Amino acid sequence: MTPRSPWSGLVPVGDTALFVSDSHGPGRPVVFLNGSFAAQRSWRRVIAELGPGWRHITYDERARGRSKRSADYSFEGCLRDVDAVVEATGVDRPLLVGWSYSAALAVHWADRHPARVTGVVSVDGAVPWGHTGEEGREQIRRIFRKMRLVLPLARPFGLAASMSAAQHAEVNIEINEVCAALEPVPDRLACPVRYVLATGANLGGGAEEMEQMRASLDPVLRRNPNLRVSAKVGSNHTQILRKDFRAVAAAVRETADAHGHQAR
Repeated sequence: MTPRSPWSGLVPVGDTALFVSDSHGPGRPVVFLNGSFAAQRSWRRVIAELGPGWRHITYDERARGRSKRSADYSFEGCLRDVDAVVEATGVDRPLLVGWSYSAALAVHWADRHPARVTGVVSVDGAVPWGHTGEEGREQIRRIFRKMRLVLPLARPFGLAASMSAAQHAEVNIEINEVCAALEPVPDRLACPVRYVLATGANLGGGAEEMEQMRASLDPVLRRNPNLRVSAKVGSNHTQILRKDFRAVAAAVRETADAHGHQAR
């Protein structure tokens, strides 16, 4: 088969279009899902560490990076975006790698499409914990109101979306509610799932609070042997793809190997 050249372009989805990149590498397809307001450039170190033998597919979520704006920034809308990228690239049983917000996307998509996924790598996300209730929602809104002047400056660096501060807040409120209700989802997963967990603090959460969040995963790990922690690394939530990309790449290889053992 003649190798295909790498491709990048816009994929229409409803009222928006997603900027997608496909390496068309010869090996197993890996779809990388970004943090809540990040762009696909976040994965460049992980991709370089894995090397050209994999098929690397990245994309900018709606209103992030080079993708277009939308009237719908919901979690369900983002799940439909995964559908659109998988369909547009024509990949079969991809391995999903999600960081932060999109780790929850990855496990939800795998739960809904068990026959269409090889496995999931969750990078400091997809744990059953979140700020909920009116107090939690107001705390998130206060954080983003304080950041409203910084967000446009952070956008060119892939650290914020083409959204208002209020829209940023609502996206964050929803993912906290999704994660707080997450527990039944990883319980059902039959594919291999590997977690790479950070140890440090995060914007809006101190080290102790973040450790409580990560510890909420422990009962799920005990119940479902398909889920394991591949590594717990020294960086914090924001730095993990930059400082511990080797651990993430190792988790991708481990998940692919675990799927191979399951298939035999």
